[in-house]
Amino acid sequence: MAAEKKTVAKKGETKKTTTTAAKKTVKKSSATTAKKPATSKTVKAKERERVFISEADQYLFGQGIHYDIYKKLGAHLSCENGVEGVFFGVWAPNASAVYVIGDFNNWDESATPLTKLGPGGIHTVFVPNAKENDYYKYLIYTSSGDKLYKTDPFGNYQELRPGTASRIVDLEKFTWDDATWMKEREGMDPNHSPLAIYECHIGSWMRHPQPEEKGFYNYREFADRIVEYLKEMRYSHIELMGIAEYPFDGSWGYQVTGYYAPTSRYGTPDDFMYLVNKLHQNGIGIILDWVPAHFATDAHGLGKFDGQCIFEHPDPRKGEHPDWGTKIFNYEKTEVRDFLIANVLFWIRQFHIDGIRVDAVASMLYLDYGKKDGQWCPNKYGGNENLDAIEFFKHLNSVVRGTYPGFLTIAEESTAWPKITGDVNDNGLGFSFKWNMGWMHDFCEYMKLDPYFRKDNHYALTFAMSYNESENYILPLSHDEVVHLKCSMVEKMPGYKVDKYANLRCGYAFMFGHCGKKLLFMGQDFGQEREWSEERELDWNLLAEDLNRGMHDYVRELLGIYRDYKCLYEFDNSWAGFEWINCDDKDRSTYSFIRKSSDGKKSLLFIINMTPMTWEGYKLGVPTSKKLKLILNSDDVRFQGKGEPVKEELRPKKENCDYRDYAITLDVPAFSALVYEF
Repeated sequence: MAAEKKTVAKKGETKKTTTTAAKKTVKKSSATTAKKPATSKTVKAKERERVFISEADQYLFGQGIHYDIYKKLGAHLSCENGVEGVFFGVWAPNASAVYVIGDFNNWDESATPLTKLGPGGIHTVFVPNAKENDYYKYLIYTSSGDKLYKTDPFGNYQELRPGTASRIVDLEKFTWDDATWMKEREGMDPNHSPLAIYECHIGSWMRHPQPEEKGFYNYREFADRIVEYLKEMRYSHIELMGIAEYPFDGSWGYQVTGYYAPTSRYGTPDDFMYLVNKLHQNGIGIILDWVPAHFATDAHGLGKFDGQCIFEHPDPRKGEHPDWGTKIFNYEKTEVRDFLIANVLFWIRQFHIDGIRVDAVASMLYLDYGKKDGQWCPNKYGGNENLDAIEFFKHLNSVVRGTYPGFLTIAEESTAWPKITGDVNDNGLGFSFKWNMGWMHDFCEYMKLDPYFRKDNHYALTFAMSYNESENYILPLSHDEVVHLKCSMVEKMPGYKVDKYANLRCGYAFMFGHCGKKLLFMGQDFGQEREWSEERELDWNLLAEDLNRGMHDYVRELLGIYRDYKCLYEFDNSWAGFEWINCDDKDRSTYSFIRKSSDGKKSLLFIINMTPMTWEGYKLGVPTSKKLKLILNSDDVRFQGKGEPVKEELRPKKENCDYRDYAITLDVPAFSALVYEF
C-alpha cells in the first residue's frame, strides 16, 4: 500500500512579489500575514452529532432525490457513545467487499471492513481513532476478486497531486461573515441586474517568483490580491476555472476526479472559504465552472468504481467521449443524477457559491456529439437527443433555482438547441443564462478581418440581435478564444500594433453596448499579447507599456459605464432596451444604436467606426431633441488613441434622418467608438 500513499511536502513560507511594474498595479496586501477569520469553532465529543445512514437515506438516494446525501456519504467527523471518530460511507453496489485504509490503521488492508447496509449498495463504518487531516482510500474487492484503490467520490479534501488519497476534513468550523451578501442575493433579479464576469484561472493569474509549487498563490493570497483588482476594475463577478479536484494541470480542471473537493493546489477547504467570504464582503459574486458532462479516467477516480460502470454508462457508445478520452455520466441512473444535483447544492451550502457555468452542455444534449457513425446509438424515438440528459437539466434547475432564486446556472451550449433558458414548465431547460457562442464566433471572425473586407461581412455583427429574444444571453470572450493557436484578442486584430489596440477598443465598445451580460477572460482587459497558458502567469509587465495601460484604463472605464447605466443591463433580452439607429451602413463599416432604460433617463447612443477612415460630417438620426453629452471616446489620448477632435456635445436639429425626426452631424474618428448620453 506504500505505493498507493503519497505524502504532501510541507510548504515553506511564501514571499510577496513586488518585482514588476505590472504587479504593482495589483497592490500586494498582507496576504501572508493577514489575520485569518475565526475558524477554530471546536466541537467537543459530547456536542458532535452522530452521523449514520438510515433506511430513509438509502431510499431517497435510490430515488435520486436525496439532496443532502453529501452529508452522509464520504468521511464525516462523528461521535458514537461519547467516542469521537469518523463515519465513512461509500456507494459500491457491485463490490464483494469494501475496506477503508489510511493513517488511522497504518494502511492495513484488512483492519477496517465496511458493512453493506442493503440492496442499494451503500457500505459504512465508524472508525473511532480516525481524525481530521488523516489520509485514506477505499480498498474495493470486485466481484471477480480484483483489488481497486479508490479516492472517496464524496471526499471533501484530496492529497496534492500526484498523490491520490482523500483526506479527512471538517467543513463546519469556518466562521462566515457574508450574511449581508447572502441576504441580498436572495432578492436579486439576475436578468435585470449588471453581470460583468471576470473569467480567471488561479494558477496562472499571478505567481510568486520562487519555483516552489510553481509559485502558485494559495487561496488566501489570491483572495487579497484579486479582490483589489476586481474592485478597481468594477467587475461584478469572478468565474473560476478548475476548482473541483483534478489530477492533470493541463486539463485546466475539466477532467475531474473529486467533485466534492476544492483542489488542494491552492490550499485547504477553509482557505477556499476564506476566498469566497472575502469576495462577498467586497460585493463580488463567485461562479464556478462545473463539469457534469464527463470525468477523468484515472484509476483512482470514478471510472469502474467497484469493478463495474456505476457512474458512467456501461455502453461505450453512451459512456465514452472518443475525442476527449473521458467517461460520460449515466444520466439514466437515479443515484448518478443525485450525485450531481447534490454536488451543486453542496457548493452552494458549504461554500456559498453564487453560480455555476455548466461546461459542454451540447455534448450532453446530443448523443452523437463528437462521434462518428457506429460510435453512438439513437434514443428510443430514433433521434440524437439525449432524453435522460434533458430531464437531468430540468431536474437540476428546478431544484437548485427553485431553492435558491438568486443562484445563477449558466449553460455553455454551442448549438441552436431551443429554450436553454426557457421555463421548465414550458419544455425549457431552466438555465438562468446561456453563453452566446454564435455571437462570440461572429464577433471574433469579423474583428480579424482587414477593414477593407469588413463591408462584405457587415451583418456578422448585427445578426445576433435577430435572435436575441430567444434566450437570456451572456456575451463571452472566454479562455477558449485565446488558446490552441487562436491568438490573444489583441493579436487577432489586423494592422500595425497601434491599429490592433484601436480595433480592440472598438470591439469592446460594441460588446459592452450590445444586449447580453458580459464576460472577459483574464488578461484581455489589458491587451495580453501572448496566448494564454496554464504554465505561466499573465504578462503583467505589459502594464508598463503605454498601449496596454491605455487598454486597461479603457476597459475599466467601460466597466464603470456598464455598472452605472442601467440601460446597459435592465433589458438584455428584449427590444425594449435596444434600438438600431443604422445597422446598414456597410460601405463605411459603421454601426450606431441606442440602449434604453425603463424610465427613459440616461439613455446611451453608440457610434462605432470599424475602419481606418475618419468620417467627416457623419449624419445620423436620433429620437430626441435634447442635447447629447460625450461620455466615452475610444480615440482619447488617455487610452493611447490619436486624440482626433470630437464634439463633446451634440444638439439635434429638426430633420428627418434614419426614420427619426431629429438628426445630429459629427466627425467620427478612424477606428473609434463614441458613446453619448441623452
